[in-house]
Amino acid sequence: MDDEYEKLIRRMNPPRVVIDNDYCEHATVIEVGSIKRHGILLEVVQVLVDLNLIITKAYISSDGGWFMEVFHVTDHDGNKIRDEGILNYIEKSLENSTSFLDSFRSSPGVMLSSKDHTSIDLTGTDRPGLLSEVSAVLTDLGCNVINAEIWTHNARAAAVIHVTDESTGCAIEDPKQLSVIKELLWNRRLHQMMFADRDFERLESVKDRSSRPQVAILDCADRDYTVVIVRSKDRPKLLFDVVCTLTDMQYVVFHGTVITGRMEAYQEYYIRHIDGLPISSEAEQQRVAECLEAAIERRATEGLEFEVCTDDRFGLLSDITRIFRENGLSIKRAQISTKCGKAKGSFFVTDVSGNPVEPKTVDLIQQQIGQSILRVKGNSNPSPKLPQETARSFLFGNLFRALRFQNFKLISTNVPVTLQEPSK
Repeated sequence: MDDEYEKLIRRMNPPRVVIDNDYCEHATVIEVGSIKRHGILLEVVQVLVDLNLIITKAYISSDGGWFMEVFHVTDHDGNKIRDEGILNYIEKSLENSTSFLDSFRSSPGVMLSSKDHTSIDLTGTDRPGLLSEVSAVLTDLGCNVINAEIWTHNARAAAVIHVTDESTGCAIEDPKQLSVIKELLWNRRLHQMMFADRDFERLESVKDRSSRPQVAILDCADRDYTVVIVRSKDRPKLLFDVVCTLTDMQYVVFHGTVITGRMEAYQEYYIRHIDGLPISSEAEQQRVAECLEAAIERRATEGLEFEVCTDDRFGLLSDITRIFRENGLSIKRAQISTKCGKAKGSFFVTDVSGNPVEPKTVDLIQQQIGQSILRVKGNSNPSPKLPQETARSFLFGNLFRALRFQNFKLISTNVPVTLQEPSK
């Protein structure tokens, strides 16, 4: 009954959206006011990042039952958003939004059905050649990969892969092959999968703080909040990754400030747990900090980026990843999509030891895949060390991963899927 009452209140008081292109010289300002509820901040940020907009500043504040968010956004070229179609879409999406977070209140495997493709979620221990072997298995089973996103972090790997039946071009309906699987909803699914797989439990061998984000959790006893300070190298979707993690951990942001510079981003949040209490123990503070660090690092562009663009065909992903594996490369992150008969993909790779790829290996791979198909976009070196300034002083300065699939978990399917070893 309470849920129905809350839904009625939200319908009677939809978010109020104001978009201004005149107030700020260098960015479009989007102001959103709404009834305060858990997840509203993430919901608004989701709309903006799904449009590939860059959030340069954000201010968050709640007063009683009302929540106010102000975002300064640009396109990837640093320009204001002038396209009326995009501006109208933003306004309508935010004003008519309902909480998609309700879809995630039960187990992470709850997803919507799709007749167009089958969605496979995988998590497990990361190791060189893993994506190649998964791709080979899918190809051997007659599954055509149409979209995929792969993350690795802290010796763990997670993948969301959309496949169709190679013979029909539609979702796989044969229960002996894979069965009809539920459709993936949101980008944040990968965060949930890796969080559930506890990738935030850092290995001793990778506890080098020099290239890691700086996260501080501080008490604010006089205002009954916990203060979260995050400083890291700036990149797209950084705000989303942090807010997503706080929301999934059942924390509510009451006030916040986000400021990005040319290289570094600073985020400051005043939070409480959903039960209304601030963080009460040092162990909980440490866990929140570790989870935020993991969320920021998951999407980090470690390694050399290869960009692939070519005509789509069955088994393409399997062939490309096999070439990477045979040349001793490890895929750290990848994103693949297909549209109108074309396949595009970005692969961030290192050697098996995590070191930069040697130039002779790059040349060899380009020869094997094709110069016109594979392009080297640039070398993503480790993040530079951040200035050694304490989080507390920064606070006050701103006011505040032979085949071993038994080690892999299949997260989300209607029936169990047995992945068999590909034929030799």
